[in-house]
Amino acid sequence: MRPKNIGNPDTEVRMVNRSGRGRMPRPPRVQNSEAAQGVKRKRSPSHVEILAAKKGKTSSTSMQSFPPELLEHIISFLSVRDVVALGESCRYFHDVSNSEGIWRRICKRLSPRLKEEGNYVRSWRRAAILNATKGLYFQTFGGRRRILSKTVAPHLSHGYRRFLATKDHVFIMDYTGTLFFLKNALVSSTLGQIQWKRACRYVVLCRHAKDFASDPRNDTIYRKYLYVLATREQAPILTRDSHGVQQACDCVEVYLQSSGQRVFKMTFHSSMKFKQILLVGQETERSLLLLTEEGKVYSLIVNETQLDQPRSYTVQLSLRKISKCLSHIVVNRIYSNQSSVIYITDLGVVYFEVHAAGVYRDLFGTLHAFDPLDLQMPLALSLTSKVRYLKRPIDIWCGLNHSLVLTQGADFSKEVHGSGCGAGGRLPGWLKGSASFVKLHVKVPLCTKQLCSTRECLYMFSSYDVEESSSYRDLPAGKARCQGTDLEAEAARACEEYLSQLHKCANLEEQMAKMREIVGHMSLFGFQKDFFWEALSMMQRQAQHKQVPN
Repeated sequence: MRPKNIGNPDTEVRMVNRSGRGRMPRPPRVQNSEAAQGVKRKRSPSHVEILAAKKGKTSSTSMQSFPPELLEHIISFLSVRDVVALGESCRYFHDVSNSEGIWRRICKRLSPRLKEEGNYVRSWRRAAILNATKGLYFQTFGGRRRILSKTVAPHLSHGYRRFLATKDHVFIMDYTGTLFFLKNALVSSTLGQIQWKRACRYVVLCRHAKDFASDPRNDTIYRKYLYVLATREQAPILTRDSHGVQQACDCVEVYLQSSGQRVFKMTFHSSMKFKQILLVGQETERSLLLLTEEGKVYSLIVNETQLDQPRSYTVQLSLRKISKCLSHIVVNRIYSNQSSVIYITDLGVVYFEVHAAGVYRDLFGTLHAFDPLDLQMPLALSLTSKVRYLKRPIDIWCGLNHSLVLTQGADFSKEVHGSGCGAGGRLPGWLKGSASFVKLHVKVPLCTKQLCSTRECLYMFSSYDVEESSSYRDLPAGKARCQGTDLEAEAARACEEYLSQLHKCANLEEQMAKMREIVGHMSLFGFQKDFFWEALSMMQRQAQHKQVPN
């Protein structure tokens, strides 16, 4: 009789001898082999299981039958990425994974001191994702080894909102307005490479910060001072008629980047609320640009060479010309360099403010309409075309010798493209540089949102905010321009577009406001724009005077 195999009867048992040749004979049949081998016998199915099998049903338990509290407790032990993936599986788990109870447990596990620090958490899901995706990565330019490394993270931070690298240190601001000072972050290793100092110390520089800025030049050796826009509670003013009320006022505090010592402070009136601060100009005549929450731009002059001198003086805060002449414009964001400023409105219109003739010639190819006596004149920028990688970028970094662009693919993967000089390893993978944008040999973390390049390394700032929208968007179809067209024909089409926009205005007031915007877009001299704006204001006042009844 043929011997039976133990286990699956369809499998063939093969045994090889020590010499490795031939097939060993099959083992003889063993009586009651299941009992001899200790294999547990299959129990006979119950009556209920037989009926369920006949009806095509299984007796397995579904996770949907679990109590909601138990299911949320089980899901809360997953990672943030696994919870998000679970929510994309079906509608039921999508609703379950959005429970605030789950995200609260995850957030407490990631940041146990979040509530103890008195932070204001509106959404536990947003807070958990912020703290799970926060990170500051860097890749050094020198040496043969190009490894992406992660820096030491402040444990008390609630996500990462902004960062700034100086000559020796790194400053990070979280979503609660706490500004962290990471001291002596980068050091030289024994092999001569730049690496992150694992034992670097971080301290809290200040709290309730809104924004911060330093020298607008991209070379970190010029960043001597750190300007912090913050909110501070002022002492109440007692009067005879009323009790003292404590007011919150915005202020600008200046710190030494080398030691973190505060050397200067200026406080504004409680009615002035700002949201962004930038610097422009030389050290001896530094202009501070302050953007209000209403979209108006103010400026003041500071001499940095006198900041470390203990004295008190008053500075003059004045309205910038773009908000004075184009009062209907709402500025949404400001970018600056040492000799130029870019204003981006809420409608996506870009205005330039150029302070040097050489920069003006490099930008526009001519000195036409450049007025050295009126450097604050805003110039509308006509975006004629866009590079293929710049259609919807996540972040753009522009340096003196090269530029970088952070892009995102259809699968949400990130890439870094660069152009310009490749000396010193500035463009990893392209030592000779490139005149056009090329993909760099850099491993980019999934949630990277900001780039910054220094002489030593490339920084990548990672943090994902579910409530944050992209800073860049596609141009409207009416504002897109094709390349290679005749300038006069293009200007004629622009005038036709302006006239059609004027015809769509409902009343005279809208026509006046639209005409002011059109004058700002035209290629005119500064004094010509001032003439038209003043003439329009005169006509508007005359029209309002006629409408007032006697």
